[in-house]
Amino acid sequence: MNDRYVAYAGTYTHESSKGIHIYDMDVEKGRITERCEVTIDNPSYITLSSNKKYLYAICDQGISSFAITEDGSLELMNVASINGMRGCHISVTKDNRFLVISGYHDGKITVMHINADGSLGDIADEVFHKGLGSVAERNFRPHISHTCFTPDEELLCVCDLGIDQIKLYEFNHTTGKLKLFDIIRSQLESAPRKMIFSEDGRFAYVVCELKNYINVYSYDASSDKNRFEMIQNIFTVRRDHKSNSAASDICLTNSGNNLICSNAGDNTATIYSVDKTTGKIITLNSLPVSGDYPKYICLFPDDKHLLSMNNEGNSITIFTVDYTKGLIVMNGKELKISRPNNMVIKKLD
Repeated sequence: MNDRYVAYAGTYTHESSKGIHIYDMDVEKGRITERCEVTIDNPSYITLSSNKKYLYAICDQGISSFAITEDGSLELMNVASINGMRGCHISVTKDNRFLVISGYHDGKITVMHINADGSLGDIADEVFHKGLGSVAERNFRPHISHTCFTPDEELLCVCDLGIDQIKLYEFNHTTGKLKLFDIIRSQLESAPRKMIFSEDGRFAYVVCELKNYINVYSYDASSDKNRFEMIQNIFTVRRDHKSNSAASDICLTNSGNNLICSNAGDNTATIYSVDKTTGKIITLNSLPVSGDYPKYICLFPDDKHLLSMNNEGNSITIFTVDYTKGLIVMNGKELKISRPNNMVIKKLD
């Protein structure tokens, strides 16, 4: 594999980190080497535009947009306010015309226009989720943690781990306006944290933080109302897991044959095999990630190595994955990085 890749890591900057870390990737060896850091306040979540030309980052002022140069460097274009408390996640439409920001602290979805040059435009829509009770605690109070579009982009799926719901909104691709379509109700106090779709768009996988569950749904785009049907509920941790464990992230391999979930507290990664016909998953193994609080996991482009971003351990650990045996074996030393939060990988032209 002679293709060149670069990786960007988002961090919290209240300790020694300055912003977004840029890494050169050696895909064959399964290693990354830090190139530089781009200074920005608390880029706690970063994502690429659908055409991979721009990078968007949560920051204290709202959202910042960067143009990606030929060698993978970042050039700041603009910073836009989201008219609320800082966000925690960003989704981008396939046509790169809108981005959606999840508000964990204020339970708000913000839809923002993207200008033709990739910079950020005005706010297109704002929707607040309402709580189920008056107790201002984590449960029963809205905390939007993640959004994703259905594969046809008709619906925006909004994970709210505070009220145990995934709200489905019709998305207007002309105006960016949202209209409530349906609600998927998760198990009480399960905290649905993140949702991803299989590549063929027939199945959705939801990781539930507090119950350590993965809920598997079939998705039928042609159905009038009930497009999602739960077909499986499976644990993310071993029977002897630590009691303070919380499922933190989920990803499918590029091949779609396997699914991996990370568990904070337990500090493990669990590997599943995927039956692409039924969408159901089978647990293969759950192994330590050699770091504290694996908040985010991602795979190298060839699926052979797994990166675990250990937020409280201030490290990135890398593993060689054996999918047939369900094993991860540490590949080289841990990389020190202050409060890593998530990572995106871009292929250089």
